[in-house]
This record gives sequence, C-alpha cells and structure tokens, in this order.
Amino acid sequence: MELRPIRNKREHAVALKEAESLWNARKGSPEEDRLLVLALLVDSYEREHFPIPDPDPIDLLLHVMEARDLSRKDLERYIGSRARVAEVLNRVRPLTIEMIRRLCAGLGLPADVLIQGYKLRNAA
Repeated sequence: MELRPIRNKREHAVALKEAESLWNARKGSPEEDRLLVLALLVDSYEREHFPIPDPDPIDLLLHVMEARDLSRKDLERYIGSRARVAEVLNRVRPLTIEMIRRLCAGLGLPADVLIQGYKLRNAA
C-alpha cells in the first residue's frame, strides 16, 4: 500500500489490515516507521468520519468514581458537602466554575468536558 491520505472506507480497511500486520514490528525498524505513519493516517480519517462526542460531565464523574473506586465522600473535597455532592450527581445543581477547577486540579479531569452544559432535573 502506498502511503497517502485515506479517503474512503475501502482505503481505511486496507490501512487497518496493513497496520495489523505491522503491529509487532521491531522498534526502530522501517516497518515500525510505516506503522506509525499508518496510525496517523488512520487516526486522521477516523476523527473526521467517526467523531466521538465528549461525555456528559456527570456521566464522566460517575465513570471516574467507578474506575478509581471513589465514593461520594471522596468528591466532597472538590464539590462541597455531602448534600452538595448528592445534588450535583443527581443533576439537581450544576457544577460551578470553582468545583470544576478543583476537580481538574485534584483528579486531573478535563475542564473542556466538565464545563459543558447538561440537563438538570427539577428539584423536588
């Protein structure tokens, strides 16, 4: 396969197949260089044709809690009181800029995801 931009599904499939065949290329070899270039081409095509939207901020928080085995209590240092954490996770109260800053600094979460708007439930 000649290295050039990927323009359609067929070329994408061919590039993936070749990349797979080069997966165990020896470090520093021409095959590894070809794999790295193919990976860039595939990434460029997939970003354009199969974009992945950012997650909802609360869904991200819930995922991080599960992945890092964090409890609601663990979030209190970033969000506030136990009640405030519950309100945020239950979508009653939005994240504030200060909460977002603390979550980014303390947990390394991406501000561009946390700053997104999201739907709130009506408080009971």
